[in-house]
Amino acid sequence: MEFTRYLQLLDADCDRLRAAAVRDLAAPVPSCPGWTASDLLFHVGEVFLHKVEAMRLNGWPDPWPPEPDPDEPAGYFDRGLRELRAEFAARKPEDASFTWYAPDRTVGFWIRRMVLETVVHRVDAELAAGVPITPIPDDLALDGIDEVLVAFLAYVAATWPDELGEALTAADGRAVAIEAGGRRWTVRMAPSGVRISDDAEAQASVSGPAQETLLWLWGRGDDAALKVSGDEEAVRRLRVLLKAATQ
Repeated sequence: MEFTRYLQLLDADCDRLRAAAVRDLAAPVPSCPGWTASDLLFHVGEVFLHKVEAMRLNGWPDPWPPEPDPDEPAGYFDRGLRELRAEFAARKPEDASFTWYAPDRTVGFWIRRMVLETVVHRVDAELAAGVPITPIPDDLALDGIDEVLVAFLAYVAATWPDELGEALTAADGRAVAIEAGGRRWTVRMAPSGVRISDDAEAQASVSGPAQETLLWLWGRGDDAALKVSGDEEAVRRLRVLLKAATQ
């Protein structure tokens, strides 16, 4: 996707997230147990500020988080977005930047990551507000599917396997095919790691619209809008691995 497209989507989803969350700051967020809409605004604002500092320092900010901010939730969210957009405006997507993902150490990684972070939390805010979920554009949803499988699941399994614990060590080589928007990702899970390919062979498959598939991978949806077939244990293991990889 073009970076101008990413930034347009970031602005639009931030507007939607904020508008939904401020309808009732005390509303529980069903997709984030224990959180309220207020917590969600603070969380996203803090994530934005954390990435701003990572770019400025070329490393993780430490100590973190900063002292409690006196701004109310919407104000804190606004501050985070304002500083994030200013940082992106001052840099080029291809400029070098510290990231946690070794294959892409550029500002562009953070642009993509923050857009995909925001769209998932925008859905959280809409669920909390009890309003219809604004459709996620197919190009963004498909990009998000690729990110969560490649940059989270496979990369975390290769780089920090201990974080996946028994869910990874007990894997036995079975694969689940994820299909959406005419694309296919075959996720093969083994103690040695997780491999993403377009192999035809898989013991189970999950297919459906891009938006519903993305939300399912992020634990924001059930199987109702998807077609799930084949080895139920392989699908269950994938969900467990994804939950661990995206903490």
